[in-house]
Formats: sequence, C-alpha cells, structure tokens
Amino acid sequence: MKKIFPLLFALFSTIILNAQRLDSKQFNAAADSLQSYFKSQAKVLGKITVTRADKTGNTLTITFSNALSEYPFRNENVKKAYEIVRENIPAQYRGLGLKIISSRLPIDDYIPNPSHSTVKNTKKSENPLVRSVNSITTFSDGLEGKHIALWQSHGYYYEQKLLRWEWQRARIFQTVEDLYTQSYILPFLVPMLENSGAYVLMPRERDVQLNELIIDNDKEGSGYEERTGSRRWNTTDSAGFSSPKEIYETGENPFRMGTARYVRGTDDKEDESAALWRAEIPETGDYAVYVSYQTLPRSSEKAKYTVHHSTGESSFYVNQKMGGGTWVYLGTFHFKKGAANQLISLSNYTGSNRDYVTADAVKIGGGFGNIARKPSDEGSQMNIKSSSSEPVKSVKIDLDVVPEISGYPRFTEGARYWLQWAGFSDTIYSPNKNANDYNDDYMSRGRWVNVISGGSRVNPEERGLNIPVDLAFAFHTDAGTTLNDSIIGTLGIYTRSSNGNDQYPDGRDRVEGRYLSDFIQTQIVDDVKAKYEPIWQRRGLWDRSYAESRSPNVPTMLLELLSHQNLADMRYGLDPMFRFTVSRAIYKGMLKYISSTENRDYVVQPLPVEEFSVSLHNDIALLRWRGVEDSLEMTATPERYIVYTRKGDSGFDKGRVVEGNSLAIDIDKDVVYSFRVTAVNKGGESFPSETLSLYSSSAERGKVLIVNGFTRVSAPAHFATPDTTMGGFADFDDNGVPYIRDISYIGSQYEFRREIPWMDDDSPGFGASYADYESKVIAGNTFDYTAIHGNAFAKEGYSFVSAGRAAVESGAVELKAYPIIDIIMGKQRQYKIGRGTGDVKFKVFTPELMRAIEDYVKIGGNILLSGAYIGTDVWDSIEMDDSTKNFVKRVLKYEWRTNHASKTGYARAVQSPYKFSGHFSFHTVPNEFSYTSEAPDGIDPVGKDAWTVLRYQDNNISAGVAYRGEYRSLSIGFPIETLKSKEQIEMIIKNAINFFNE
Repeated sequence: MKKIFPLLFALFSTIILNAQRLDSKQFNAAADSLQSYFKSQAKVLGKITVTRADKTGNTLTITFSNALSEYPFRNENVKKAYEIVRENIPAQYRGLGLKIISSRLPIDDYIPNPSHSTVKNTKKSENPLVRSVNSITTFSDGLEGKHIALWQSHGYYYEQKLLRWEWQRARIFQTVEDLYTQSYILPFLVPMLENSGAYVLMPRERDVQLNELIIDNDKEGSGYEERTGSRRWNTTDSAGFSSPKEIYETGENPFRMGTARYVRGTDDKEDESAALWRAEIPETGDYAVYVSYQTLPRSSEKAKYTVHHSTGESSFYVNQKMGGGTWVYLGTFHFKKGAANQLISLSNYTGSNRDYVTADAVKIGGGFGNIARKPSDEGSQMNIKSSSSEPVKSVKIDLDVVPEISGYPRFTEGARYWLQWAGFSDTIYSPNKNANDYNDDYMSRGRWVNVISGGSRVNPEERGLNIPVDLAFAFHTDAGTTLNDSIIGTLGIYTRSSNGNDQYPDGRDRVEGRYLSDFIQTQIVDDVKAKYEPIWQRRGLWDRSYAESRSPNVPTMLLELLSHQNLADMRYGLDPMFRFTVSRAIYKGMLKYISSTENRDYVVQPLPVEEFSVSLHNDIALLRWRGVEDSLEMTATPERYIVYTRKGDSGFDKGRVVEGNSLAIDIDKDVVYSFRVTAVNKGGESFPSETLSLYSSSAERGKVLIVNGFTRVSAPAHFATPDTTMGGFADFDDNGVPYIRDISYIGSQYEFRREIPWMDDDSPGFGASYADYESKVIAGNTFDYTAIHGNAFAKEGYSFVSAGRAAVESGAVELKAYPIIDIIMGKQRQYKIGRGTGDVKFKVFTPELMRAIEDYVKIGGNILLSGAYIGTDVWDSIEMDDSTKNFVKRVLKYEWRTNHASKTGYARAVQSPYKFSGHFSFHTVPNEFSYTSEAPDGIDPVGKDAWTVLRYQDNNISAGVAYRGEYRSLSIGFPIETLKSKEQIEMIIKNAINFFNE
C-alpha cells in the first residue's frame, strides 16, 4: 500500500504538467453556436458559456457551463455538438482529439441508453414484498417484481408559528398542489404501475375511504382471533402495534405500544394454525387493506394472507423477511355493510417447518388524521426551501397550546403524519426535532426511502426494512405565470452528488437519477405534444440539491410537471384525459428506464377496449368488444382479455382470461349481471372498460336495450379573454366531469382578474378559489349507469341488455331487436381540451348515432333519452349544424329552450294527454354520491302530439317532452341517474314504461 501512493502522485503530477490551460475566450464562438443549436430542444434558462479549456497531449477538453448539461442528449445531438464545436474553435485545435464536459461529465455520458447504465445486470433472488396467489396473468415484459417508491407533493400540515393546520401551497384554480398532484398519482399512476406487476410504496395514505377500522390482537373485541393447529401462537419478544389512544403526539409510536404474535410454519396443511381479523364494515364500499407483522431472523417469504370480501377471496404471499413493523398494503377490495364472514386471515402453512409467521394489526380503510400537533416547546423553526443551505431561525410562542388534529381525511395530510402512524421513528418523520412540520414533511420522504430499502441489495449498509426499492419518484407542480397564455411546461430534477458522494450505496453512479428523469420527462413531453398541445414546453434536466431528489439512496426523479399557477398549463391540468396521458407517460418512462438498465425488451400495457356490448340469448350472455391499438406505443397491443363479473350489488370477481374478442356466459334468471373488460399483454393490464349490465327476467314483459352514451370526462369550463385581463375556470357554467371521482377539487374560483398578484397563500390573487370542498371526495363519471337504469326496468318485469355508444355507432349492435331503447347521455357535451387545438370530443349526437335512431323509429320503437345537454349541445355548442337540429326536432320532437334551466334541481310531472306523475330532485352541486347536473336543459315540444310532461319547479321551464305517434319518445333535460333516490329513478322509469305501453 505504501508504494502505491508515490506512484499515484507521480502519475497525477505528470498529468498536471502535461495539461495546458488555455484562454477560454477563444472558444466563445463554439458556446454561442451550441446555444443556437440546442435552444429549440428544451427551454433552459441558463446561458451556455465556456468555463475552462485544457490541452492535454493531443486532446482538447472544453468545459462548458452547467446549462449545457440541462439539455437532453442523444447519439444524434451529441455527434452534432462535437461537429459544431470543432467547426467553431480556432484552426490550430481542430486536429486534436476533442472532449466536451458539462457539470463534471462528458456529454456522451448523459445519453440514457443501456451501454451507459451503471446498473449491474444481476438477477434478483428474493421474492417481492407482496405477490398475488390468485393472479391469472403474469407480466414478464412489464414491471413484475419491482418495488417503486413514489409520492405526491406536500399535504395538509400544522404550521406551528400560526397555530393552525394549512396547505403548503395556495388555493388556486379550484385546487391546491397538495391535493392536485395526487389526482394523477392515486387514480392513474399507481394503478398503471400495479397493472404492470410493480409493488408501489407510498409515504402518504393512499385510500380515500373516510372510514377506518383497526383490528388488533391487543384490542379486545376488535375482531382478532387465533386458531391453533400443531403449532401454537406466542407473543414476540419485540413490541408491536397497539392503538390505545384516539390521537397521538410527536414521539408516540403505535407500533411500540403493543405486542405481536408469531407461530412456526408447517408443511402439513392439516396442522395449520391461523390468525383472523374479522371486519365490521360500517358502510358498503371499497376499502384498502393493510397488514402488519414483524420481521424475524427466520421469517417466512410465503406468509399467506387471504382477504375475504364481498365477492369472494383474494390471497397474497407476503415476504415477511422485509417490511416488518409498518403498514403493508395488500390491495383495495369491496366490502358490504353488515355482511358476514368478511375478514382477513393469515396461515402458517408456508411449506416449511423452519420458518416463522408473525401477525399484528390489520388496518382497513383510510380514515381521518389522528396525529395531534402543537408548537415545539423548544421553539418553532422558520420554513426553508428544500434546496436551501442557510441556517435555520427559530421563534418561540408564549402560549400553552393544546395539541390539535387536522380534522381532515388522512389522505389529505402530509407524509410526516402518515409516517408516524405507520410506525417510523421520529428521526425519520421529524428530522427537525419537532420544530417545523413543513420542513419535516419534505425531508422525511427521502429518509423514508432509505429506511424501507435499508438492508436490501440496493442499500446494504443501512438498517431498515430490507425492501429492494428500484426507483423513487416525487410528483410536484411548479409556480410561475404568463399573461400571454404561454405554457410553462415540464421540468426534471435529479441530484448527482449527495453529501459529496457520486455513488449510491450499491455502487451505482448517481447519474442514474439523470437517466430516469430523462426517460420520464421525454415521454411526458412527447406524448402531450402528440395528443394535446404541440407547443408544450420541455424545460431543463436540472442537477440540483433538492432534499427529495438528493436524500434517497436509489435513482430518483423530482418532477415539476407544469405550473399550477399558470392558466395555460392548468387548462390542460384539470382535464382527466390529460392526467391519464401524463400518468401513462410516467409509467412508460419508468418501464423504459428499468428495462434499459436490465438490457431487456419491454411491453407497454394496452389501452382500454372499445365497442363493448352485452346481449341475451336465452340463458346465455354474449359479450363483445374491440381491442385498441395505441398510436403512441407500438408494443401496447392487446394479446388477451380479462372479463370481470359482478352479481347484484357486490363487487367484481377475479376475472377470467379470454383469448378472443367475445365471451358467452351462462347466467341465472332474475339476477343483475354487470361486466367490465380489460386488455392484457406481456407488459400488463389495461384500465377497465365501461361497465355494462344485463338481466333476464323469469316473467319477462319485454326486453330493453340500455345504451351508455355518456363517455365524457373533462375539465370545468374555462376562458381567457383576448385582452389577457380576465380568465379562469367557470364551473358555474359547467363544472366538468371527473374520472370516477375527484379528490383534488377544493371549490369554485372567485378571482378572475389577471392583474391581481399573489400576496400570500391566503390571498393568492388571480385564480384564487374557495375551500368549501377541499376535504371531500366528489363523484364523477363512473361509467356504471346501465345497472342503475336496468334495476328500475327489472322491477317492472323487463329484461335488459346494454351497449356502449361506440358499439351502436359502429353497427355492432342493432337497435331494432328491442321494443324500448334507453339512451343515457349524462353530461355528454362537445368539448375541446386546453386551448382547443384538437378535435371536438363527446358530441351528444354523432351522424352514426342519429342514423341508428332514425332507422329504429321507422319500425315503431320507443326511445327514452335523458341528459343535461341534449339540447344545448345541438343549439349552443362548439360545432352546430342544421341537420342535427332538424333531426332532433323531426325525430325526437323537442327543441332547445335554454340551459341552466334549474338551479334547485327540482322537477315535477305536469298535466298533459299522457299520464305522468311524481316529484323529482336531482343533484346540482358536487357531492360524493353522483355527478351533478348543474346546468340542466330546458326543452320544448315540437309538432303535433309532442307535449311537455315535466317542468322544473323553480321556474316552470319544460324539463321533459313526450311524443306519441307511429313511435314514441320521451326526452328529459336532466340525467335520470342523478336523481337523489332509487325510488325516484324507479318512478321516472315506470312513467316511461307506462307511456310506451299506453
């Protein structure tokens, strides 16, 4: 060893002596030319300059400013960069070898391809944390067996200096960043990753279910049981979970307040011992199920948990060698209030007599926050940015403050509080020693990654939960405004050096974070440009010392997707289609990054199927659909399909694999069946289709076809005046349509003047919004309305089948076979996303649909049509034409009178030649039960034998028109499914049936 240092010193001295420092000014032309070349490839704020130039032997090394490294590099533009530099340096240097450096690396090393990856291609030997026992598919070219840590930004937190809970960002454009980013993460990105085979870990509550049950061995009467075979249950030596308190203060760890149980494994099924957690579900719905246990030296990799829910059983192997001492998510399942035998069980039948299974509490549902906060007795620190290195100042509050909880759902709160509830040390969730919750929240997330990955192959030197996290991802949005509606765009952030170290604990170079960021940013920008906005901005790839990108000991990206403060960005950002596309792009970026590090092929999961229909043939249900190709991803081709079935009001079953585009299923009489279909390939499973239902009556009066014509999801109405003085979201006109539900809506915008500046988060200026909905979950388009309508028909003795509008428009379903057609239009309405450069979507009446309806009435059929915009979309919309107006007046016998026909949502039957009766009330304001009809249509009858049969109660405007002639039609200006009770829906359907049969 002593001989090595003199040799190294001599070698280093030789290099220094041979290196010649050159005047960097003579290379300024090269910097200017690179700036000119790269400026169209990303919006980088810094200027490319030459910071150093050296001649070493026959090599010229030019070091450019960090701004150059912020551009995306590919083989083509790196080659071009070398050509540009060589052409723009003095002639005497052009014959030398050339090396271009920026931010401490040759620009060649920024190219994200397998040859540059620093990941060793070693095959994992461990089982993943959780794997399904019941899985009917595997995803060999997806993310099978990967562990991904990710989080949405910020969250509700306690501001010690103000003695209140508050958001970390301003309420603006009907949302707040703390909630907004999880409107991508929870409904879209996490399911996509899980559908590709990944296990997703999160430092914030993921379940938006407001109820929460804790079942624990330490809580008498909670529902915990043990069954003992040849192996007896015992109490572990270490402390376990208990929840003796309603609220918890800093330093109190529920996972250190109780006990846990263990039992030796067995290879004999007849000797099985089990633990059971019985659930008394307070309200029917979907609930996340979390389990907890302890990791012992000989813990089993095959601890089998079974969730007994409303539709059967779902079993999982949990690798208890990792993840002990915290909540481990199994999945989200449908439970029914008061139903028997809904429970979670754990078996010690592991196939081995040498391992152990441990059992602790089970958590069902999300619930409300239970961490109580007050100012620190030692003084409260001032908030600092995550990239700041300035000293932290403290203030003391001279008041005896009683600790208080947020009163908000747990899913709204920041990571700092979830991590305490999940059993992590206060050194993790409060690195600022209880003095600043704001700083704790963002600082805790990277520390959490290191704890859960500690002891695994990716982080072997740190004690932790042994989970081999493959990557981490922080989802943020940025600030910044433009008055001319320019897009701010998408920024990627990574950290190359952490505490002076350029390597992760497993030896990989931290440039991997750059590669991950590049893959994801590139995919987002490319997909958004292709689908929605050709001028979407790609910002730089920043190497910055932000805590969330610096702290994790695995490749990490911090994404700033767009500016939540900029109207031009948020006109896209509030749209569910945009959120789906962005989330899919992030998932694809992660998939492509991981596959590149492993030098293997990848396959992207398919898109949802289309042209879905279900029909009856005696006691056989025939399902048909069409797979969809993805124009943005050639690998996303469907190979097979999974059909999921629901009986009555239970949840969906585990599904069955189908090779083709149709399936025949035997059904029972007098049972409502509902179906949804997904497409699968080697990369994963698509999102589900719309839900279609059918029913075969044993005393059939007739057969009804219910057509789901409501396919719209969209942002609220928005505007921007040409003079750039006013703009924003006008949800009083149309509050948009969330996908399934909205967890990010906080209230209406009230400040539309662009000139009003931000002064404080409580006074954010332009875009400022109310807060009356910020703790609520808002219902959206569930794509599950045919069963609601169908149940009302079934009560009257009718069988029914259903189809999506695309199946009718394509001719795959013929209407003439059915004496009654019920067309659900919901809030279908013409719409253009963002600034309106794309095609019009979601028309109520397309030429194909009008042709099908007109052919149907020629044979004397009966049509029930309902929707909020069945008149507005024809007479007052983006695209209008006389042929559609004439069709509505001539065939459906109504014309548009007004929109916003009712504020209250009350309607009643009125006198006419036709027998209609009843009073009706529908949802007009956001709520958890149904999407809203805030602007229902007033429609008037046209021609002989067309009469008003319903009027709005607040103004007597016509709400429903009935026509009786050679055929019969009933058109209603509000969506039937938004009525506030099942009885009202049944009444209005009964009115329609009686009218059709008069």
